[in-house]
Amino acid sequence: MPLMAKVCTYDLRVENMHAPLGLDTEMPRFSWKIHADKRNVLQTSYRILVASSQEQLAKNIGDLWDSGDVTSSEQLWIRYQGARLDSNQRAYWKVHITTNHGKSEWSESQEFGIGLLSESKWSGQWIGLDGFQKGEQAGLHTRLAARYLRREFKADMLVVRATAYVAGVGLYECYINGERLGGRQMLAPVPSDYRKTVYYNAFDVTRLLQKGQNAVGLLLGNGRFFPMRQEKAYKAPVFGFPKCRVNIIVEYADGRQETWATDNKWRLTTVGPIRSNNEYDGEEYDARMELVGWNKIGFDDSQWQKAQRVAFPDGILCGQMTEGMVEEQRIKPISGHQTPDGRYIVDFGQNMAGFVAMKVRGATGDTICIRYAEKLSSPDTLYTANLRNA
Repeated sequence: MPLMAKVCTYDLRVENMHAPLGLDTEMPRFSWKIHADKRNVLQTSYRILVASSQEQLAKNIGDLWDSGDVTSSEQLWIRYQGARLDSNQRAYWKVHITTNHGKSEWSESQEFGIGLLSESKWSGQWIGLDGFQKGEQAGLHTRLAARYLRREFKADMLVVRATAYVAGVGLYECYINGERLGGRQMLAPVPSDYRKTVYYNAFDVTRLLQKGQNAVGLLLGNGRFFPMRQEKAYKAPVFGFPKCRVNIIVEYADGRQETWATDNKWRLTTVGPIRSNNEYDGEEYDARMELVGWNKIGFDDSQWQKAQRVAFPDGILCGQMTEGMVEEQRIKPISGHQTPDGRYIVDFGQNMAGFVAMKVRGATGDTICIRYAEKLSSPDTLYTANLRNA
């Protein structure tokens, strides 16, 4: 008889993501990895349980799906085959396996959530501001200020679960009561061909909501929706001005459910610190125009205008079923020096995709210009020829 091995499953994934929400499918696929303390351990069967609650799963009851023991060595993309999963539904799953050297215990449980699977499941409207504002322009060097949007909603009792579905194109940052959703998430959502697909992200925001007033804020940037170059339309299609659609589905302790959605009751301004944002030409930030507390309860938005109801994007609204970009690491410079003409050159020691964070002690009206390059053309000069006219 073969010696028994200590076997466990780990790195559980749904659609190749860890505990995803907003899945754009009724039949998600499950994957896992195997760890054993011996070599040549092979899976011979698996059993997956999917339950509607953690309590059911803890009792080893798969009230949504119990695969039974399936004779298979497969560990990747095992398709769900249980009861129908609905929009905004949460579920919990775990797996155990049998191998040629013994059985594993049940894995840790993992949650996943289904998104809003059709247009009919969404409430509210697409909102934004169509048309150029003062200082904005298209052309070779596109200039468009960020759009700041906000609205307050009231939760009249204890919230037991709340899920935010956020579609913001080109790019967005969403806040609830001053806290940005997504943690280390950056440049969301991932790019797409907006003529075909527009992605949204989903977030569990239960802990951010409180009984009484709650503030929802959204910061909209251009991304590639309102493209950074518009002198050659065949190279950079213009999809329109930035716009967004948000549904926050709030579930209360008494079983009621309501949706906080975008509409023309939201307030909007372009008179904020981000005066221009452009992937080629960079961002212009005027700290004198900061909107302190704009995404928190009680901010005075009476001077802001009403958000406009705007046209649907051409693409189909879909849950983003891929990991987004995140801030992965913070590094410090390895060297730096001042040039004869008063500039500072700072070397971070590696090529990377990222941005500089710095503290400034200066006078009101001072301007700081940060330029990026991959190498130097001389000890005191950045090499920027590859940037052409950006």
